[in-house]
Amino acid sequence: MENVYIEYIYLILIILGLVMLAQRLKVSYPIVLVLGGLVLSFTDGFSSITINPGMIFFIFLPPLLYEAAWQTSWKEFWRWRRVITSFAFPIVIVTSFVVALISQAFIPGFTLALGFLLGGIISPPDAISATSIMRSVKAPKSLVSIVEGESLMNDASSLIVFRFALIAITTGQFVFQEAVANFFVVIIMGIAVGLAVAFGFYNIHRRLPTTPSIDIVLSFVTPYCMYYFAERFHFSGVLAVVSGGLFLSIRREKMLSHLSRVQSTNVWSTVGFVLNGLIFLLIGLQLPGIVKQLGGLSLSTAIGYGLLISGVLIVTRLLCTFGAVLFTRFMSHFITVADRNPGWKAPILFGWAGMRGVVSLAAALSIPVYIDNDQTVLFPQRNLILFITFIVILVTLVFQGLTLPWLIRKLKMEDRFSPISPEKQEMIIQKKIAHQSLLFLEERYKEEVMTNEHVGNLKARLSSSLSYFTSSFENEPAYDDSNPMKRYQHISLEMLDKQRELLHQMNHRSEFDEEIIRKHLSLLDLEETKLREKLPQDAHVK
Repeated sequence: MENVYIEYIYLILIILGLVMLAQRLKVSYPIVLVLGGLVLSFTDGFSSITINPGMIFFIFLPPLLYEAAWQTSWKEFWRWRRVITSFAFPIVIVTSFVVALISQAFIPGFTLALGFLLGGIISPPDAISATSIMRSVKAPKSLVSIVEGESLMNDASSLIVFRFALIAITTGQFVFQEAVANFFVVIIMGIAVGLAVAFGFYNIHRRLPTTPSIDIVLSFVTPYCMYYFAERFHFSGVLAVVSGGLFLSIRREKMLSHLSRVQSTNVWSTVGFVLNGLIFLLIGLQLPGIVKQLGGLSLSTAIGYGLLISGVLIVTRLLCTFGAVLFTRFMSHFITVADRNPGWKAPILFGWAGMRGVVSLAAALSIPVYIDNDQTVLFPQRNLILFITFIVILVTLVFQGLTLPWLIRKLKMEDRFSPISPEKQEMIIQKKIAHQSLLFLEERYKEEVMTNEHVGNLKARLSSSLSYFTSSFENEPAYDDSNPMKRYQHISLEMLDKQRELLHQMNHRSEFDEEIIRKHLSLLDLEETKLREKLPQDAHVK
């Protein structure tokens, strides 16, 4: 048992090193982690580490889905709800159907049911790698929002297809009407369970005397409760976590204190980073075990099947995105749509952002070894399905992941739904806040501004901020080191470093309490965060 813990500690250290390498190479870290895991799989130290599907589905999936739902903008999700829903449900089914037909036609021994099983496994794209790439090259916000929203929903629909195909293979029966009815029951009841559990935790946060530490612990318990209760009654645990997470996310201001919000954000971002890193590294570590299970099938033949299905997935997704554009144009004559004319660049980028990931591999690994309870009949084509799934993940993640940044830069797609740049939005918001705050002080506390030194200083700071943001509108947003405002920011950053040095020196003296010193260091960190947010990304200094 001790050796297992040590191995995972080593893995975490390796993850940190590979992520830093990815940042140096300016490559999305999931790609580097999968390739790093692939290299580690040929070493003796880590070749014994395997993925337990139950561990992925119950330990890893709920918190990762919950964090994604918590970070998702409900406004953007609702704006693109039709596009997200179409790719989360109908297009997942279309993709599964195409994969089923192709695999039945070209892979010996594959039935239509096995093809649907494979389609359900590999149909959901992994959005972690796609969104990390898009954010690094500043892809249009609308495109990132759609990819994030799709990732929240398509895992559920693909796993439902997988579940029904598995039942059809193991029982030898499939009733279409019953499957369609169960499909909607699983979706609707999964959402209902998620909302019910979320409402319960909302009232706990809102009405009981919790502390930030209690709030954070409750936030980790919440997704597991949602997932467990939904799966316990054979509903969609994924949709339960997603719906419940969105419900709580838009009510965070009402149910959490400011300290709970700040601390939980930091804790969740760190935990999410570690979980994602472990998952992508573990994907690469699975290759030797999967290859050994191929049996009599030659490696070159299995690779050929994997490349064939990978090509089918890429082409099918691209055709679906262009089909969605045509359908949107047609429906715009009858209903109000978010974008009447998406153009040709958006479907290309969205179609190319279809990298597969951990959910696909976990689903493939969860296929039972035997088809009957007596363990006498092996599950048909299980080993080949596992290998094809791994090849699909590797091809789409590496090939599409490495070429997506180039494609985004080449197409130079503009975000027509954000006419104001993020820099100007920041200035407008902070200018309006400063202006409204000044009005509040002058109207309600005019006398105290004159008599109370601290309130007077507050007004002076607000006036200075308002003057700063007003003058900033007259300057170009591009970085200019000679600009007085930029010089002010850099000088302020240097001053903060000097203040830190002073606090550290004071901390060596016995008369000062270290807890108070740390509090002031935290305040300096917050001040530095505010200053760096006003600097362009390429002007940041470490």
